[in-house]
Amino acid sequence: MKRVVFLGGKDIGRACLEILHAHSERLGFQIAAVLPSTRGQCVWEFCLAHAIPMLQSLESLHTIEPFEILLSVQYHAILAPAHIQCAREIALNLHLAPLPEYRGCNQFSFAILNGDTEFGVTIHRLERGIDSGAIAFERRFAIPPSCFVDELVALANTHAKELFSECLPHIVSGQFTLIPQSACTSQHREFHLRSEIESLKHVALCGGGGVN
Repeated sequence: MKRVVFLGGKDIGRACLEILHAHSERLGFQIAAVLPSTRGQCVWEFCLAHAIPMLQSLESLHTIEPFEILLSVQYHAILAPAHIQCAREIALNLHLAPLPEYRGCNQFSFAILNGDTEFGVTIHRLERGIDSGAIAFERRFAIPPSCFVDELVALANTHAKELFSECLPHIVSGQFTLIPQSACTSQHREFHLRSEIESLKHVALCGGGGVN
C-alpha cells in the first residue's frame, strides 16, 4: 500500500485533504502524515477529528517511515530539494493559477489587470524553484466579464477541488505524463512576489484636471 504525505493550508487545503481521506481505502493508499501550514488551522482540526498523524516541520519528513507521494496544497513554505526527495515516487503541488503563465503569488489580481479572458489551475511536479516544475494536470476556465478578485479566487478553488478529485486515482497509480513548462505555449509568462501587491493598492491622486 502506498503512503502519502500531505502539506496544506486554507480551505482548499482542507477540501483536498477531505478528498484524500474519503478515497484512501478505495484507491489503496494510506495518509502517512499531514503537515499543516501556518494558515492551516482548518487542516489541523480535520486531522485531530480523524486521528491523522501530524508533523511539526518540514524537517520531520526525514524522520517518518518511507513514503511514495508528497502532495502540497497551499503550503506556505518553499520546499528544498532534500524535502522533495523524501517522496520515493513523486512530489506534486496544486497551484491556483495556469502555468506557465502565472508563477508565484497574486496571480488572480494580475490576471484581471492583464485583461485575461481565461484562467486555470495546475498540478505540477515540485522541483527546485517556485512553481517551475513540469505539469501533470491542468484545467482551464473562462474568466467572467467584470470579474473581481474574490470571484476569481472562488472559481479557482472550485475548479482546483474538482481537478484534485478527478486526478487523484492517476496520481496514486502513477499513470500520467509530465509536460515541461518549457514545452508549453503561452502568450506571457510572469512571476510575482507577495510584496508586489502592495504597490497596486496605492492610487495616485495627483495629476491634471483635478481640484486642488
